[in-house]
Amino acid sequence: MSEIVEHTRRLLDICKRHGVLVATAESCTGGMIISLMTDLPGSSSMVDRGFITYSNEAKMEMLGVRRATLDAHGAVSEQTALEMAAGALERSNAGLTLSVTGIAGPDGGSAEKPVGLVWFGVALEGRESFAEKRVFDNRGRDFIRAETVRTALELGIEALSDQAQTGQATP
Repeated sequence: MSEIVEHTRRLLDICKRHGVLVATAESCTGGMIISLMTDLPGSSSMVDRGFITYSNEAKMEMLGVRRATLDAHGAVSEQTALEMAAGALERSNAGLTLSVTGIAGPDGGSAEKPVGLVWFGVALEGRESFAEKRVFDNRGRDFIRAETVRTALELGIEALSDQAQTGQATP
């Protein structure tokens, strides 16, 4: 778990350097990412809020995910992850948002969408949002959720590091 805490510290340090607040839109992690962030002293100057949107209704109501997206692609999809990240950016004061939606198990998987499938969305103000797909080994719910948290933090770090390298202005 210390690696995850270190990733959390690193992301928040980068947010502070860039003057960017971060928000999360979490489904399969149920708030684990935002909880780790707010566990760290001083995080209030880098963390705006967390949206815990476990149900489809919550995704629609809190983040503006379209019913048509959920009907056509499902909650665990690239399109939903992108809409979650964009909705969190639009509905917060954050300049960086991280979304996660996946199947942590032990139930709920299928041949098309196995247990361990997670879609990540990253929205950074002034940049095009992107999504990434990962399929983690089905080594249990706790493992999948921990890997999801770690990966989301890494994607946030990479997004802000890429911004610095490309010379993009911070929001």
